[in-house]
Amino acid sequence: MNVANQYKNQQAMTASPEELTLMLYNGAIRFVAESIQGIENNDMQKAHNANIRSQEIIREFRATLDMQYEIAKQLDPLYEYMEYQLLQANAKKDIVQLGEVKNMLQELRDTWYQAMKLVRGQRAAGN
Repeated sequence: MNVANQYKNQQAMTASPEELTLMLYNGAIRFVAESIQGIENNDMQKAHNANIRSQEIIREFRATLDMQYEIAKQLDPLYEYMEYQLLQANAKKDIVQLGEVKNMLQELRDTWYQAMKLVRGQRAAGN
């Protein structure tokens, strides 16, 4: 294992659940971007592999939703839509569909990050 992989592994092992979610969003965004790049460079295997990785992350998001919360009930169809779009984009090698999913993931990631900052600020003010 190289030094970069060791560092990433250490980050994941010591991250809070909130930080892990942020890391997963970042990974999904990176894999969608790699899929787009693969299509643009006519490297369909790279595009396919990256697309599959992003699908796996979105499936993980769906599998871990706690449906007793309203936000989970709202996120599930959104994740389902993104997964469908990724499947379609992979079959058609459609950059537009991939771009749509990437934008949606970025918005969710940015919202998640802002929520993390807000909670941290509230915790710090409470201590």
